Amino acid sequence: MEKETKKSLKWLWITIALVAVAGVAVWCILSAVYNPKAGKDGAANIFNTQTTTFVMFTIAFVVIGLGYLLGAIDIKGVSLGTAGVFLVAILVGFLCTLIPEDAGIFSGFHLTESSAVVKNLKSTVQNIGLILFVGSVGFIAGPNFFKNLAKNFKTYILMGIVIILLGTLVAVLCVLLTDYGPAYWSGVLSGALTSTPGFSAAIDAVGNNEAVKSLITLGHAIAYPFGVVGVVLFVQLMPKFVKADMAKERDYLRIGAAEEARDYSKYFKCEEFGFLPFALAVIAGLVLGSITIPLTGKGYDGATFSLGTTGGVLIMCLVFGHFGHLGKLSLEVNEKTLKVMRELGLALFLLGAGVDGGVSLVAQVKANGGAIVAWGFIGGAVMTVVPMIGGYYLGKYLLKLPLLNNLGSITGGMTSTPALGTLIATAETDDVASAYASTYPIALILIVLASQLLITLM
Repeated sequence: MEKETKKSLKWLWITIALVAVAGVAVWCILSAVYNPKAGKDGAANIFNTQTTTFVMFTIAFVVIGLGYLLGAIDIKGVSLGTAGVFLVAILVGFLCTLIPEDAGIFSGFHLTESSAVVKNLKSTVQNIGLILFVGSVGFIAGPNFFKNLAKNFKTYILMGIVIILLGTLVAVLCVLLTDYGPAYWSGVLSGALTSTPGFSAAIDAVGNNEAVKSLITLGHAIAYPFGVVGVVLFVQLMPKFVKADMAKERDYLRIGAAEEARDYSKYFKCEEFGFLPFALAVIAGLVLGSITIPLTGKGYDGATFSLGTTGGVLIMCLVFGHFGHLGKLSLEVNEKTLKVMRELGLALFLLGAGVDGGVSLVAQVKANGGAIVAWGFIGGAVMTVVPMIGGYYLGKYLLKLPLLNNLGSITGGMTSTPALGTLIATAETDDVASAYASTYPIALILIVLASQLLITLM
């Protein structure tokens, strides 16, 4: 009876959402057409829809609302969850490229790669979301992270190495078996592993060659959607395939990771939510992530490495979460605050990545044709699936990792932020974040190196 009630309520909300969207659309159209004061170009006088702010926030809330509705659809216990935002964002990005530039009140929704809306979503909204998500994960995992890392340090390094190595080997095979070249497959590799740093490293490695940069961008745009959705589905399906007892798996995950209760009452807190320590950790992380290290004898003119926004913020939030205080200053962040910021951050990240991906994909397909897209999608899917399967069997049979540790390490090795959010929901515990955070740094370094290595095959 309870399930039927929940199902009825879900469809009620879906109906309300669709009616609301349809009502707003009809109201806009009728207001534009029948306003006697409007004149020939009355639509632009009634609604100031040409502003970047209006367009960006309209797209954002439509995508997030519909994305969560899509993510709530449950098929035999498997759902997209927050990743539904990503798929809706790609679709909206694609549809907005089809709107004519002279579409009256809707002309502001015509998007291209150079549109201010797309740039803002990609550079600002996406990065803010990433900072909120990885920062929250860092604070949540911090108390148990270093204990878990000390216990499984070699294991997580090996997992990261094997996952990236398998993906790179598939990319090399694609270079050898096709005529599309290393630059294209380097982009596919970074997309299949959802690695923005890997994509940036490949772009930097080709210098000012715009034609080659276009190929890298095309490969990344084609492989990225499956790279996100594939890992999200994998971490939900594997427990079902192996018929795992999730209660026992959560117990295995917590063995040896129990943390003594901390008495924060003796430390100074300036506010109850914990925004101050969160802000301090993020600032420290951005500084750490901006440090650039040369990897060759060419110094900063050659290949370089940096932790970037993701790596730097993640590490510093882990450190802050681990110590819990700085002198007499409490570094505690309210648990409810962290969970809200984690979910909001993931939604904003997927919003920016999805809209930009949809717009970029259309532009790149128009420029390069369909066959290269088909091969890139197939190759990218293989680059996503093979490392996950290889990593899973390595973790299970050779390294003897419990299931949730194994899946957490795989999400880190695949550098998949969305999949970690899904795994936390599937496992019903935040403890899986520790395995992700332990594997992520080594995988991040290796994917940067692998992307640049492929370029050297040119």
